Amino acid sequence: MKNIFKNPFKVFFPRKVVGVDIGTSAIKLVELSVWGETKKLENYGEIKSKFLYKEPSLNEKSSNILSTDIISKAIRAILEEARIKTKAVTFSISDFSTFCTSFDIPPMTEKEIATAIRYNAAQYITLPITEVTLDWRVMPLSLGSKNSSLKVFLVAVPNQVIQEYQIIAKKAGLDLYSLEAEVFGITRALVKDNKKTICLTDIGVQSSTINIVDKGFIKRSYSFNFDSNQLTRSVSSVLGLRYDQAEEIKNKEGINSSRSDIVTTLRSLVEPLLMEIKTISAEFFQQEQCKELFEQELCVFFFEHDEKLLLLYFYILVQGLELILFVFLYLALENSWV
Repeated sequence: MKNIFKNPFKVFFPRKVVGVDIGTSAIKLVELSVWGETKKLENYGEIKSKFLYKEPSLNEKSSNILSTDIISKAIRAILEEARIKTKAVTFSISDFSTFCTSFDIPPMTEKEIATAIRYNAAQYITLPITEVTLDWRVMPLSLGSKNSSLKVFLVAVPNQVIQEYQIIAKKAGLDLYSLEAEVFGITRALVKDNKKTICLTDIGVQSSTINIVDKGFIKRSYSFNFDSNQLTRSVSSVLGLRYDQAEEIKNKEGINSSRSDIVTTLRSLVEPLLMEIKTISAEFFQQEQCKELFEQELCVFFFEHDEKLLLLYFYILVQGLELILFVFLYLALENSWV
């Protein structure tokens, strides 16, 4: 199958392009104009997924309910409402639709790298290689490095998923320019030229991922069963409220709530997440034999409604969570890793 990740005509990058993120909570769309190295946000639009479901309760459970017809119609509606005429489109592929892994390969020429990666991929990807499309990043060796291996971060996307995006683009009247795994876009947007070691924790509506980025290169990516819906459902159960009412309370009050039962419930769910972040970070530093442990930074962000920018690199959904994270990780560094 043609690798849609690798666009042979990138030298002819369109002057304007539409970026689309089909998320669990919303379909978001941006229009960017490009001139040389300069990029400008021209337009933006979104539609909440809850308005697309026939049954309001469905959007609490799965992102796979919506058909390509409904999604393409929603995209067309956003384009029309925002008066966007641009046809070239790039889609972001959600983490739960991708397989990520990392491994080392011996030094070799650029022409040999692709063959080596495809050979090694078969050892890590559960699906047959013929049924997935691969994309990867190779970390360049630093000048004077004694490391004899090339570090590879590999992403595999089922061909069926790519075909669905192609269908959506066609039905929406757009020209598919490229697809990109969400983890690459997140890293490029948040890390940029930061050379420190950063833990990017994406707590989504359906699943969560922890990505370790070292000197701008993704070295680890982990997915686990924790999502913001768990928090909403717990508040709903404790207070006996509808899902949408519990969602509003979670966003506005969260762990800072004056009600002890809400605080206790949310803390009991958040603490395992903090332990997961701590464990993964500690294992990475141990494996990489990093000495400058305090160079670690933590970036936590959420793709949900009612986002509020509280701290640099922090999009906090649950009020009060940023304080717990900083206190917890500071104590972990001070008591365990020094």
